[in-house]
Amino acid sequence: MARKDPFAPDPKMRFTFGLWTVGNPGRDPFGEPVRDRIEPWQIADLLGEVGAYGVNFHDNDLISIDATPNQAADIKRQFRKALRDNGLKVPMATTNLFSDPVFKDGAFTSNDAKVRAYAIQKTMRGMDLGAEFGAKIYVFWGGREGSESDATKDPVESIKRTREAMNFLCEYSMSQKYGYRFALEAKPNEPRGHIFNAVTGNMLAFIATLDHPGMVGVNPEVAHEHMAGLNFVHQVAAALDAGKLFHIDLNDQEFGRYDQDFRFGSVNLKHAFFLVKLLEDSRYNGSRHFDAHAYRQSNHADVKAFARGCMRTYMILKEKAERWNRDRSIQSLVHQINRHDRATATLTRNFTKTNARKLHSTVFDRRKLARQPLPYEKLDQLTMDLIMGVR
Repeated sequence: MARKDPFAPDPKMRFTFGLWTVGNPGRDPFGEPVRDRIEPWQIADLLGEVGAYGVNFHDNDLISIDATPNQAADIKRQFRKALRDNGLKVPMATTNLFSDPVFKDGAFTSNDAKVRAYAIQKTMRGMDLGAEFGAKIYVFWGGREGSESDATKDPVESIKRTREAMNFLCEYSMSQKYGYRFALEAKPNEPRGHIFNAVTGNMLAFIATLDHPGMVGVNPEVAHEHMAGLNFVHQVAAALDAGKLFHIDLNDQEFGRYDQDFRFGSVNLKHAFFLVKLLEDSRYNGSRHFDAHAYRQSNHADVKAFARGCMRTYMILKEKAERWNRDRSIQSLVHQINRHDRATATLTRNFTKTNARKLHSTVFDRRKLARQPLPYEKLDQLTMDLIMGVR
């Protein structure tokens, strides 16, 4: 009897892909498609075959922007059947507010009031569509919400317009009793030269200014933060600390490059390890969504290998994170470098006049403190040994 693969996709991980990911025909800014387009129900069949938990979509990934009502009904019928046949869920939906020429200068931040109104209308309809399929997370990525020249848009007014749109859509969701949680996705640039609310930290600050901040969180993406040269693990930690990690986009990216959307863990394996460890240690229970694309050179069979690879790498790193947490040598070093002193910690945990007076009078031997060993090189190498499979 064949042994079960310990790194096969686990339904508890809620691995999802977008229709736009495995359905990507391989087009790029310099080249035409290299793979035949496949229909949404065929994508569902593919994801069912590789063992995914669910599939997410932009409104127009599923239904063309120019579809008639009868065409839309037929597409939804076929897609619903494919979901049922493959046991797939739709945890998240979003709106395409960047592809159509009407959004050439933005959607919620357009200088044209009618374009802004159309963008909100389109999002409302996208929310209706997502709710039909049971989505409870709605992602907002402002791909065109930016500028190339600050002469063209007032950035303060642009943020204000975004706030007004989000407040309106929060109210719409509540009026329809959709139960959505909104997740805002940051990106520093591309396709615009500069995009407003460029990183996750910007989004966390922006959320606090909304009328209903409790229903709005973030959807950070590996590639987007790496494009800005940031440590993605730290961005996710900030979202977790704020209670705002509603969704996450997993992929990989070389620092300083265009948005590459590589297979998860295929470039920065050490970063991927610590990301998986953070998500698992924090007991994150949302979808683990792969917003990634197979290489342009891949055929449809290789796209399946890409999808399996994203999930397999996560499962392998999850096992390694568990091993890191129980490795005696590693944990001994962790204990050594984290010098807990209950009495001192009590003084600084909360301000009181008594604590301030005691802290004022405490004598610290700074030279002794400076001599305390911090074997970070040893700890990091043990981590590398574990990741590379020799420990």
